[in-house]
Amino acid sequence: AESWLHKQAQKEGWSKAARLHGRKTKEGLIGLLQEGNTTVLVEVNCETDFVSRNLKFQQLVQQVALGTLLHCQSLKDQLSTYSKGFLNSSELSELPAGREREGSLKDQLALAIGKLGENMTLKRAAWVKVPAGFYVGSYVHGAMHSPSLHNLVLGKYGALVICETSERKANLEDLGRRLGQHVVGMAPLSVGSLDDEPGGEAETKMLSQPYLLDPSITLGQYVQPQGVSVVDFVRFECGEGEEAAEAE
Repeated sequence: AESWLHKQAQKEGWSKAARLHGRKTKEGLIGLLQEGNTTVLVEVNCETDFVSRNLKFQQLVQQVALGTLLHCQSLKDQLSTYSKGFLNSSELSELPAGREREGSLKDQLALAIGKLGENMTLKRAAWVKVPAGFYVGSYVHGAMHSPSLHNLVLGKYGALVICETSERKANLEDLGRRLGQHVVGMAPLSVGSLDDEPGGEAETKMLSQPYLLDPSITLGQYVQPQGVSVVDFVRFECGEGEEAAEAE
């Protein structure tokens, strides 16, 4: 009976998803999940901020983050350096739903649409895996922790910063959070190098930008004495790209 009910709910979800398809999904959440040497960042969109605060929607974000994490952990790569990957909306939809759940993430999306009655989209995901000698700093703006969602962090902006470090330092987590805050606030387009000239507010190279928490120095000048080098980053802003897509 339970299985039959689940199938009926899914059918209802699919027909509702078909009816609502095409309605704009500008709201939603960024989800961040870290486990071992793997970190994932996902974006799931809905129509209203009201639904993004609903636990059922947040559980969908959790399923997407877990599905991405399991996908990343299943890739057998010999890590001599860090690896980074992205999944677009259709790739994300086809991932298995993960532990103890049948079907794909697309099925979970249909169930959530059926329950909440809004159009939703699995927008994108990014994952980073690191070997020893590397560290991933992370930051989510407007972070919400839900006790029922394990160690998933939710918010409207998220950033991962990949650092190389010769030794495990006690303050790495704090440093990683500050670097993530900088990436969210200053939206750099590339890392750049420590030899670059300092730039102003419009600078797009991360290490040449005025450091968000102390604009009298550049981010490079802040990082250099810490014995850490920044090698890459990922930044997600909820709903970004929607305006550009509309304009096109």
